[in-house]
Amino acid sequence: MQPSKNKSFTKGLQVLKEIMSCNKPITANVLCQKLNIDKSTMSRLITTLMNEDFIEYKGDSKEIILSDILRKIVNKDDREKIVERTVSLLDEIFYLTDEASYLGILDNNSTLYLNQIDKSNRVIKTRDSIGLHAPLHSNAFGKVIMAFSNEVDITSLTLTKFTSNTITTVSKLEKELEDVKENGYAIGDEEHEFGLKSVAVPYFNKQNKFIGAVGISGLSVRLDEEKLHKYGNEMLKISKGYHNL
Repeated sequence: MQPSKNKSFTKGLQVLKEIMSCNKPITANVLCQKLNIDKSTMSRLITTLMNEDFIEYKGDSKEIILSDILRKIVNKDDREKIVERTVSLLDEIFYLTDEASYLGILDNNSTLYLNQIDKSNRVIKTRDSIGLHAPLHSNAFGKVIMAFSNEVDITSLTLTKFTSNTITTVSKLEKELEDVKENGYAIGDEEHEFGLKSVAVPYFNKQNKFIGAVGISGLSVRLDEEKLHKYGNEMLKISKGYHNL
């Protein structure tokens, strides 16, 4: 490869890496400033990356994002790593509570359950929820995600009523999220389905970046209010021990 082409290839990889590491859409001007690349060169690099289907513009704007294909590849790899790194954490939560433990992340303004562990001998168990989505406002996992991710505009959510306990107003949801931030954990009190309660805490990586929510869901007859708060505090301590892993 000729030196000039090699330099261009290296710069193209730098641009792609910067776009991949950015958590939000980015413009060519910002890329120029961050990477110290002149506008004409940046224009050529962006055009090449777009022609190769690595990146695209967001809608009709000039904001650059990863292409749909590359996003799926990156998300799949990231999610597999998250699942792998939290298996032991979910195991500890299960053995602490003897209730099904879950890992949930933000996906399209809803909670996506990436993993579930239930090693109990109960005949009747909660359903397999891996790969399923749930509304953010009606369970403990979604409340943790809204409180700690800073990526959700709660005013844009449709606060559907599922039970008489469901939070259906923005003002009440805001107050609930303030309590979640203060306590460090969230409780779901039969807000999505009568008979089911949940409690969840945030999970951060070693860079202290919020990744998702971990916690439990179980029958309300086994999870009274005192037990939910007790588990919330204990799971918070356990989860913090995994932040540096």
